[in-house]
Amino acid sequence: MNNFKCKLCKTCDGRACIGQMPGMGGPLENKNFILNCQAWKNYYQQEDYRQNTKVFLGPMTGAVENVGYPDEKQFYSDLFSAVAKTRIKISLGDGTPDTKLQYGLEALSATGKKAAVFFKPYPDQKIYERIEWAQNQAEYLGMDTDAYNIITMRNLVHLERKTGSQLKELKKYINGLGLPFVIKGIFTQWDLDVVEELHPDAVVVSNHGGRIETETGSTADYLKNHIDYLKKYCGEVWVDGGIRSRDDINAAAFLGAAAVMVGRPAVTALCRSGEEGIRLLAEKLGL
Repeated sequence: MNNFKCKLCKTCDGRACIGQMPGMGGPLENKNFILNCQAWKNYYQQEDYRQNTKVFLGPMTGAVENVGYPDEKQFYSDLFSAVAKTRIKISLGDGTPDTKLQYGLEALSATGKKAAVFFKPYPDQKIYERIEWAQNQAEYLGMDTDAYNIITMRNLVHLERKTGSQLKELKKYINGLGLPFVIKGIFTQWDLDVVEELHPDAVVVSNHGGRIETETGSTADYLKNHIDYLKKYCGEVWVDGGIRSRDDINAAAFLGAAAVMVGRPAVTALCRSGEEGIRLLAEKLGL
């Protein structure tokens, strides 16, 4: 008998984990989580647009608190080793305590792969410290800007609401390391203003899997409504939220996304069937 908070639903659509925070749910009775999952169907296409679309694992931390995994370090090891055997690319995030990022980097190192590594919007000194830890294992370095809107996290570790002008020096430094700089969490007018001022190498349209109380709506609709604007000011546009199938990926590609991120389905697959579950997920995603 396991103690996973994830309900291991056959279809991960946000309906079985309403009100579970910490856990796999989101605020407002999972409203945006559910909308994220539903909205991709509005953009399904007969033609295949996926040829060059990258698929990343979503950057997830807090496996003990949110997933009910018995050990944080083991979670990263199990997840990354399984994902590394598929065509899904790895990304990882950070959290508190610092061991969450350190465990993730250790597990990444064991795979021999590189990843997209995302930091929360800490004060600058803490961000540069994390860059030093991660730079040799990173394919991309980025900031999870929407984490600022998680009030408990913001108050616990003093997250900052970064402006585009504040981020320019960070982008310059990361580009100087030969790495692209990515901003994750584009879902409000503030975010659009940051992108216009900063000109990041890539952005991720995201409402943190529906876990952020800002705007109401789906990432699919936001992508459709803002893709042309975003492409004026960044190199690539990525998206996450509700991606569950190759049809969803194709819809995102049709709308202009160069990459998608998949989070909760990977957790469900891992908790249900371990490495075989991740293999089956990759197959479902057409990878």
